[in-house]
Amino acid sequence: MAISPQLDGLPFPNPRPDPKGNPVSNPNPLLRRPPPLPSPSFKPLPVDELAPPPRLSDHPFPKLTIVLDLDETLVCAYETSCLPEVVKSHAIEAGIKCFELECFSVEKDAEGKPRVSHVTVFERPGLREFLKNISEFADLVLFTAGLEGYARPLVDRIDVDNKFSLRLYRPSTVTTEYREHVKDLSCISEDLCRIVIVDNNPFSFLLQPLNGIPCVPFSAGQPYDEQLIQVLLPLLKHLSLQEDVRPALYEKFHMPEWFQQHGIPTTD
Repeated sequence: MAISPQLDGLPFPNPRPDPKGNPVSNPNPLLRRPPPLPSPSFKPLPVDELAPPPRLSDHPFPKLTIVLDLDETLVCAYETSCLPEVVKSHAIEAGIKCFELECFSVEKDAEGKPRVSHVTVFERPGLREFLKNISEFADLVLFTAGLEGYARPLVDRIDVDNKFSLRLYRPSTVTTEYREHVKDLSCISEDLCRIVIVDNNPFSFLLQPLNGIPCVPFSAGQPYDEQLIQVLLPLLKHLSLQEDVRPALYEKFHMPEWFQQHGIPTTD
């Protein structure tokens, strides 16, 4: 299903459903992602191998910084007019929280005003609890390749308690030889020992592969997703106790080798 012309300036990296509720690929080549390849390194860290939740007094190191992607990591969003009612109703019946949002395109209408589009946003299960828990032992940064006109009002809705100390949008990403919209963590911290990025698109952190946590993409068709609470929260608690997160993340994901398999050399 094609994106409405007025939405061409809006980032919707998640697949849209067709009228039967099946996802179809994004027609915008700049936002299209290569199909993920199976990788055994992406298996969740078993909960029973993790350390107990840290207490603030236990931290001998600087506070951990957790950088979070938005679309397909914390939420998924669809153009409201293109969202089949059956998809929305099934998601709501299963308990997924959703809300309607007005967002502004970079394109102008005939009167020179920004085009307003309507979007339906689904929160990943456990999102509010997840943000509350990780904010107790880490500084949170929102880093999205989305445009601010779309992402800022969305984040205002999911971060009512201002858990994010910093929000970064598409202009803060960089273009590399291999990918566009790459998130360079050095713009947040020069010390990479205590910073991690959680993103469903591993290419977003190709400049710092040892700091990345690739997560399973979220869509409205996954109402019983448990990634935030059952997988990511225990892992992030475990990382908060490490003096340097990179050895633990390398042991878990082996991301430099994953990038090499995809033709991208790494120096991290």
